[in-house]
Amino acid sequence: MFELNATHNPHRWYLQVERNLCTGPADRQFLFGGVGMAASIQAMEQTCGRPVIWATAQYLSFARPGKIVDLDVVVPVAGRMTTQANVLLHIDDQKIITVNAALGARDAPESDQWVTMPDVNQPDDCPEANYWRGDGSGLNARLEIRVAKGHFHGDKSINARSDGRLVFWLRSREGHIADARILAIAADYVASGIAGATGLHAGGNSLDNTIRYGRIVPCEWMLCDVQIEALVQGIVHGRMRLYSPDGVLMATASQSMIMRVHPKAE
Repeated sequence: MFELNATHNPHRWYLQVERNLCTGPADRQFLFGGVGMAASIQAMEQTCGRPVIWATAQYLSFARPGKIVDLDVVVPVAGRMTTQANVLLHIDDQKIITVNAALGARDAPESDQWVTMPDVNQPDDCPEANYWRGDGSGLNARLEIRVAKGHFHGDKSINARSDGRLVFWLRSREGHIADARILAIAADYVASGIAGATGLHAGGNSLDNTIRYGRIVPCEWMLCDVQIEALVQGIVHGRMRLYSPDGVLMATASQSMIMRVHPKAE
């Protein structure tokens, strides 16, 4: 999905902000927050040599197309089994995103799961989300979204408040298989459920994103189960569960977002 570049310093990486990594209006595009999170996870995994367990990002500012973002990895604690690390994404002195994470794994035989994937139609039997049909220059055009339940942002049929549930299938149009990076990108789409939940032509600017990884299964499609939970003083809270097609819980995510109500397109 993107190319993270190494430097002579094993704790510093950089990312060229291309339009195909961005979202937003054509004249005000910016690096999609989930891409920043995914790049941070890759930087930490490669620096520390361990898989990510969880990561949480705080979104501070925007990185525009054409800019180069530096990622500086700091490792406060590296234990026998786990590492605590953090990353600062910045353009010169401008802080863009901060990410904290734990990495590592234990050789333990136990593996289990207590939540169940919702029973929905397969991707081929679900309509494609209209929102993602753009001009082909942004990240949106690189993903295929098929709505299994609820209303996706941009759906013109939205006219009333709902139970806040949105379930959709997501895959890369370029054939990328699910991994920690793509799951982090998908996890940043909680805001896509705001419009259907509120009955308004609304979205959200993410303040944060936290992802916790389960067992990652190599697969093309992933099912994203979104629940918008609360709206208080203009701030929306929501969560997502991400499943493989055969029901394996690959990750959970949660976000808080500033709600933005937009003029409804005719």
